[in-house]
Amino acid sequence: MRCMSLLRCLVTTRPMAVIAPIFLGTRLPSALSSVCTCLTLICFTLAPAAAQDRDPMLIYQQDGATLRGHLQFGLNAVAERNLYWDLAATTAPASGFDPDTNWLEAYIKPGISFEYKLDAGSTLYGKLSAVSSYTLGTDAFDTGNTGASTLEEAFIGLKGELANGLSYDFSLGRRELVLGTGMLIANGATSGFERGALKFGPRKAWEMSAIARLSLGNVTGTAFYLDPNELPSTDGQNELAGVDLRYDHPDGGFLGATYVDVLRSNSSYPSAAPGGVGPPTVTPGAREDTKTIGLYAKTSPMGGALANWTFTGDIAFQWNDRIDLRAWAGRVTAAYSFANMPWSPNLTLGYQTFSGDDPNTPQLERFDPLYYQGSPSAWATGSKSASTFINSNVNAVTLALRVKPTQQDTWTLRYAHIRANELNSPVQFGQATRVTINGNVVSGVTDAHLADDLFLEYSRVINRNTFLTAGVSVSFPGAGIDNVIGRQAGPWTGGFVNVVFNF
Repeated sequence: MRCMSLLRCLVTTRPMAVIAPIFLGTRLPSALSSVCTCLTLICFTLAPAAAQDRDPMLIYQQDGATLRGHLQFGLNAVAERNLYWDLAATTAPASGFDPDTNWLEAYIKPGISFEYKLDAGSTLYGKLSAVSSYTLGTDAFDTGNTGASTLEEAFIGLKGELANGLSYDFSLGRRELVLGTGMLIANGATSGFERGALKFGPRKAWEMSAIARLSLGNVTGTAFYLDPNELPSTDGQNELAGVDLRYDHPDGGFLGATYVDVLRSNSSYPSAAPGGVGPPTVTPGAREDTKTIGLYAKTSPMGGALANWTFTGDIAFQWNDRIDLRAWAGRVTAAYSFANMPWSPNLTLGYQTFSGDDPNTPQLERFDPLYYQGSPSAWATGSKSASTFINSNVNAVTLALRVKPTQQDTWTLRYAHIRANELNSPVQFGQATRVTINGNVVSGVTDAHLADDLFLEYSRVINRNTFLTAGVSVSFPGAGIDNVIGRQAGPWTGGFVNVVFNF
C-alpha cells in the first residue's frame, strides 16, 4: 500500500529517526491528533493509485481531470537566551518575563487540489487545505502550550488563453499572494500566540481574496482584493485592494510597480509626542485610507565588467490625507557570484530604510510595512532584531555570504547593523516608553544604534521531500538599547533545528 511505503520512507530518514522518539513520546494535543487522523485518511485515499503512477500524491488523472493530494508537516526545536536583551527586567519588572526559554513547535498541513480542462480550452482549478499547529513550552512572546486548527486555502479559479497571446487567471477564496519582492504584500496570515508555531509561521493564505491576472508576453497585470487572516485576539478588520504591473525579462530580471489602498481598518498608528517628550499618541483606525505605491526591480545577468553582478532596488511612498501621513521606504542590494571558485560563494551587500515619525513636525512620517515577508532572506531587519522591530523607523546595512559545499548543503552567514531613523520616536508600536531620571516620559531611543545581528544558517536537502535547517544567532545591543535600561545590556543568543516534509 502507498500509505505503508510513505511511512517506511519517513521512518528510515535519519532526522526523523532522531525526532520521532521525542515527538511520539509526547502526548499530542487534540488539534494535532485530529490532523494526524487526516494524514492517515489521505494515505489510504492514495493507496489505489500506487501501482500505476510514480507521483505518490496523484489521486486521479483522466479525461482532462486531475486530483492531487498535498501534505506538509514539520517539527522545530528552539532555544533562546537573554530574550530582547532582557529589557523587561528594567522596563517591566513586574511582568515576570523569563528571558531564557526553550520550546518545541509542530504543524501539519494536509490538502487537496484539482484541475479540470474545459472544452473551450480554459482550465477550472482549486485547492482546499488546513493547518494544525501547536507550541509545547513557552515561546519568545511568552505564549505556550497552545495551538489551533484552521482552514488555510479554499479557492476556485479559472485560467486560459485569449486571442493574440493574451492569457487570463481569475480566482476567488482563501489563497496565497506575493507581489514584487514581498516588501508590501506577501504574508496573508498570522501564526503564533493562540495559534502556536511562532517560528514556523505555517499560515500564509489570505482569509479572502479576489485576484484577476492578465498576461501578454512578459508583462503581467494583477488586480486584487485581500482580507488578511488575522489572529482572533487582535483582528484589525483590515481590507486591501490594488493593482500590480510587472515585466519579467527572459533572462531573469524584472521591473514592476504595486499600488495598495487600505479600504477598511481598525488598526492603530503611534505617533511621537511633540519634541519627543511624553508618551506616544496612539490613533485607533489610523491605517484606514492609507495608500502605498512601490516600485521594484532586479537586473538580468550582465556581461563585461559587471559579469556575475546582480542589483536590486525597491522604493515605496505612502500617504493618508485623512491623518496627514507622508512616509517612505526603500532598499538597494548588490550581489556578486564567485562563479569559478569552489563552493560557489555569493556575497550580497544591502541597505534598507523605513521612515519614522519626526517628533519635531505635526505630520506623521511613520512607514507602515503592511504585510511584508519577514524572513531573514527577504525583508527582515536583522535576524533576532526582526522579532523586536518591524520595518518602521529603522534602517540596516546588511551583508550575506552564502556557500554551497555540495548541491544538497548550503551555509549562509548574515550580518545586520541596525539603527533608528528618528530619535525619541516610536520604534515598532511604542515600546521603550519610559520615565527618565528627570521625570520626563519618553518613547523610542536616544541613540540611533539599536543592534548588530549575526546569523549562521545551515540547510540540507535530504531528499526531494525532506529538508533540514539549523541556525545559531546572536544580537549585540547598541547604545540605543543600553540607554533604555541605563546600563550595558548583554547579548541575546539563540538557536534552532527543524525538519520539514513536503509532499
